[in-house]
Amino acid sequence: MSASADNGDQTVEGIRRTLAARLVAAGHDSAELDARLLVGDALGLDLTGMVTGAKRILTKDEAERVEALARRRLAGQPVARILGIKEFWGLPLRLSAATLVPRPDTETVVERALELLRANGAADRSLRIADLGTGSGAILLALLSELPNAHGFATDISSEALQTASRNAAELGLGDRATWIACDYASALTGTFDLIVSNPPYIPSADIAGLDVEVRAHDPRAALDGGADGLDAYRALISQSAGLLASGGLLVVEVGQGQSADVEALMTASGLSPTGPPKADLGGIPRAVSARRLPR
Repeated sequence: MSASADNGDQTVEGIRRTLAARLVAAGHDSAELDARLLVGDALGLDLTGMVTGAKRILTKDEAERVEALARRRLAGQPVARILGIKEFWGLPLRLSAATLVPRPDTETVVERALELLRANGAADRSLRIADLGTGSGAILLALLSELPNAHGFATDISSEALQTASRNAAELGLGDRATWIACDYASALTGTFDLIVSNPPYIPSADIAGLDVEVRAHDPRAALDGGADGLDAYRALISQSAGLLASGGLLVVEVGQGQSADVEALMTASGLSPTGPPKADLGGIPRAVSARRLPR
């Protein structure tokens, strides 16, 4: 069955309803939203346009465009990959094959960093921020949007990811406050930083095959694979960060389920002082682990 309704309803609303039903039958939890986004993208319509044009009959070319996107979704490709864009912290971010799809869980890192900076009255200061393994630039750009006097330094081993992040910064009007550096975590950074953030790969290698197809088949493996125990990236970036933090500087990282205690231990072993219990995501999983460089 195509994206067209089997009862012959070729209207915008008919196509949308049929696609939603197909997605429900395939077990997609967000079928209604996915159908609206895909039909809207294929037809170049926002929500208002879909409502006002609900009874318009699609052309053959339009129906074929909807069907092409529908097949990609039914094959397991995430909607964000199909559209090439994902919202994070209210910011529209372009994606590429070298970047993760930003997830709501990662906003916990932004929340924790802002909480700690504001508690110390530092949010309005001229801050130097580093985002290690920036991908699409999600964490850094969210922070820059909230911290008007901050300048960010983003690293990634992928030049394609850095190009994507740089484009996102430019389109959000933040390009003049961000610097892009190709390196492994903090290996090429110099100077001191008031805040270092990271969402590194933390999935144990043996667990990747069991991930949902939307993740294992479409997110870059280098951004997922954290080594045998999932902690390889933390061992590298925490020790690097400890030597780059200014006195009182903060390190905030995202962790996987069950990893917070091990990551805190790595921070302590590197001379950093945990700032309190990890911040949990909306599912109650400890997600953002933070520590501070004590005054020297």
